[in-house]
Amino acid sequence: MHPGTHAAQRPDAPAVIAAGTGAIVTYAELEAASNRLAHLFRRQGLRPGGHIAVLLDNTPRFLEVAWAGIRAGLYVTPINWHLGPDEAGYIIEDCDASALITSSRFAETIQKIGPSLGSIPLRLSMGGGIEGFDDLDEALSTTPTTPIDDESEGSFMFYSSGTTGHPKGILPPLSGAPFGTGTRLDELLKGLYGFTPETVYLCPAPLYHAAPAGWSLSAQRLGGTVVLMDRFDPEESLATIERYKVTHAQFVPTHFVRLLKLPEDVRRSYDLSSLEMVIHAAAPCPIEVKRSMIDWLGPIIYEYYAGSEGNGFCAIGPEEWLAHPGSVGRSILGPVHITDEDGNEVGIGESGQIWFETQGRFEYHKDPTKTAQAFSEQGWSTLGDIGYLDGEGFVYLTDRIAHTIISGGVNIYPREIEDVLVVHPAVADVAVIGIPDEEMGESVLAVVELRDASADTEELKTELLDLCRSHLAGFKCPLRVDFVTELPRLPTGKLLKRVLRDEYASRTP
Repeated sequence: MHPGTHAAQRPDAPAVIAAGTGAIVTYAELEAASNRLAHLFRRQGLRPGGHIAVLLDNTPRFLEVAWAGIRAGLYVTPINWHLGPDEAGYIIEDCDASALITSSRFAETIQKIGPSLGSIPLRLSMGGGIEGFDDLDEALSTTPTTPIDDESEGSFMFYSSGTTGHPKGILPPLSGAPFGTGTRLDELLKGLYGFTPETVYLCPAPLYHAAPAGWSLSAQRLGGTVVLMDRFDPEESLATIERYKVTHAQFVPTHFVRLLKLPEDVRRSYDLSSLEMVIHAAAPCPIEVKRSMIDWLGPIIYEYYAGSEGNGFCAIGPEEWLAHPGSVGRSILGPVHITDEDGNEVGIGESGQIWFETQGRFEYHKDPTKTAQAFSEQGWSTLGDIGYLDGEGFVYLTDRIAHTIISGGVNIYPREIEDVLVVHPAVADVAVIGIPDEEMGESVLAVVELRDASADTEELKTELLDLCRSHLAGFKCPLRVDFVTELPRLPTGKLLKRVLRDEYASRTP
């Protein structure tokens, strides 16, 4: 299945709707546009296994470009447009792109990237307006709307968010299968989440991120409609669900927190009865936050745990979660193993590194060391997370290895502390990190973003510390609470703890 299948059967069906404007791209239009660009790629010498880079915001045309690359058997690398020129330039150069597709909106960023563009022969801009770039629509004016002769399945090559250093490209092997063969994600969306041609899927997150891009394309393979928001806004998300009768929506826990902090009368004022499933992932969700979402929307909250590497997939439905609160589900792609620092498997309920038994392999582009670290001697692979299994095989995430605080030789997992603090009504967001400590090695610091910047921080500091002491062992409680205007989060919800750690480390003599 692919857009061409639906274009032949239902040409006027909406493939994507821009939520902000209501503009519709039909399957016939999506098929024709992606075919035109695939022909242009071939004319420029791009063959299966080649690379293209995409620097676009949440425009429906992102999906046009992605489908063109996928059907031409190429690797498609979306670039986070919030990155600075040096960071974006690094990815463009590192991914070996032979083509870069962007828009006039990013002209200033592109001009600053400079040398990283030197080896890219095909440069296309939507709306023109960038020196050295061809106007995309003009370039496509002479290409056919019919499929290229040698279509085959390509793939996204996403880059990590760079939370622990330079971002790394996640390079999956290409199957070489005929275009339309589909992916494992298509099967999961159809089998686990009931995606059909009647599905209306809300994408409120940036398409440069793996889940929004991957799920949007899979929804279209299955004939559904993608409703694409420019950016996440809590109340506008509810209005969009009502306006377009959204059946499936995907959020991250940060979105949940912001939705729940809307006034109750605002939340209750929108008709959300079309919703069949609300799916979340990308980060662990505090138990009280998820419980509040279920209380509000009913037992339609589904969760999964996976990574861009595609090496594992755990899933859990609302009834299972209520019986196993805090779990991210059971693995549906193979056994899970939990090991200690020496690689030995630990017992039920004991925390350690999470490993998946994987059939296929992935690699980190141009980084054999990082690739090797992702695989064990047994051939299992890891995303670098810490967690444990219960007696029924449900997985619980504790934190990421890179975030572990070691204080006085004891491991402290920040997520446990963050889950306590984030439910306080005065807290908009929170990050817990370890900072250098002469005696203990590291001490625990809570960095808090307030809902009301004018709040009495001294009084609130006491409240937050008391809240931690009432829920956590003393050694886990922060020794210090700092307040900031805004925490460094990506629009995907991922917290850039590296930025915080570097900032506080620079302050320490």
